[in-house]
Amino acid sequence: MTKRREFLKKSTLGTAGLALGGVGTSAKSYKSIIGSNERIHHAVIGIRNQGSVHINNWNDLYESHNVRLKTLCDADESLFASRSKMVFDKTGDNPMTEWDMRKVFDDKEIDSVSIVTPNHWHALATIWACQAGKHVYVEKPASHNIWEGRKMIEAARKYNLRVQVGLNNRSYSNVREAIKFLHDGGIGELYMARALCFKARDSYGWAKDSEPPVTLHYDQWLGPAPWRPYNEKRGHYSWHWFWSTGNGDTGNTGPHQLDIARWGLNKNEHPVTVYSKGGIYGFNQDRQMPEDRTPGKMVYGEVETYGHDKSFQETPNTQTALFQYHDGTMLEFEARGRYTNHEGSTGQGVGNLFYGSEGWLEIYGNNWNAFRGREKQPFASSKPIEARQTVDHPKNFIDAIRSGSNASLNCDIREGFYSSSLPLLANISYRLKRELNFMGDYEKFLNDPEADIMLTRRYREPYVVPDEV
Repeated sequence: MTKRREFLKKSTLGTAGLALGGVGTSAKSYKSIIGSNERIHHAVIGIRNQGSVHINNWNDLYESHNVRLKTLCDADESLFASRSKMVFDKTGDNPMTEWDMRKVFDDKEIDSVSIVTPNHWHALATIWACQAGKHVYVEKPASHNIWEGRKMIEAARKYNLRVQVGLNNRSYSNVREAIKFLHDGGIGELYMARALCFKARDSYGWAKDSEPPVTLHYDQWLGPAPWRPYNEKRGHYSWHWFWSTGNGDTGNTGPHQLDIARWGLNKNEHPVTVYSKGGIYGFNQDRQMPEDRTPGKMVYGEVETYGHDKSFQETPNTQTALFQYHDGTMLEFEARGRYTNHEGSTGQGVGNLFYGSEGWLEIYGNNWNAFRGREKQPFASSKPIEARQTVDHPKNFIDAIRSGSNASLNCDIREGFYSSSLPLLANISYRLKRELNFMGDYEKFLNDPEADIMLTRRYREPYVVPDEV
């Protein structure tokens, strides 16, 4: 039934022949098979913040998995020296640097790439990479909108390439153990999951439009997004909080927890309804700057925040969403961007709660506890792990490249797409201020053209996600 539904979706989108007919037939697909002892040449596209994590992870696989980080790519050339030093210090190699990802894809020696760009670039970069015969590790959310996520699946299948989504909890041993425990009936029949994203964030402030830094190739950075003047508060890291480039915290940290929730509920399908509400709370929207600005505090992302000051972010800092599946199973999500209590027995700020007919289970980080009925002490738990193995997910990606099998990927693009679609659906409901009915088999809303428009976007030439990949 699942395979039939996949075929129907692709037929509806008019690309079934392309998606199915290209598998294993092109010259590029033969190149995609890499021997167990061959060196894999990798490139990282997007080397700020999370990109630095990728650089370290691939460096850690230099000897154990024969992976060479050949090229670093970013639209901002100011990062090249420091990130190149990271590679040299660990491996002794001097990587190439490039600001235009298209030149990376043109390099026939490169076998695979990481896409660690802002969200609005994920789909097009992945499709271009697949068309060039490169395997792809793409960060979450898999796509910026639902339509282009389906195109990513089509590209991966057409060119017979491994595309892994960076929902790295899929490779954590204790999380996998917890999911198996749930699927084996450990707390009975599941009826609800709750995904938590409690991260208090101060105002990212606002600024006047200005000229971009001389090191930034701004047109390339904007890519598929509509043209607008450069603004420092809509750029590096702050892009998360604007609809044209990001998906808010619901689409930032949210995909990790929503993925675990969907995985635990064993729902390999879209929900049939979604309802989301929220807003921007706790900031003084009337306050002006710079005269009254709170002194800036440097935070993750190498950006400043300003306490309760005015912010012109567009995405909500507080948001709840309720999804319901065809059988009535519920999935709750909550993002709290201001001061808050935590939930669960250990006081979770980011994690998951599952509810079944015989008890409940919590997952926090790489640990879990299960509680029977009204008991206060867990009857089953994970074994302590001293440190989180951040390279397990990249290792799985490299192993899958060598095996030539999508089945060996812990988070194939199809899995990543279904989980990434949850925050995207929630944001559509939030922006339209109403409950939505979704026809998952067709990836369209029920008699709702206003909502259907938000399943995709208008792309800016030449950065266009194609109808036929």
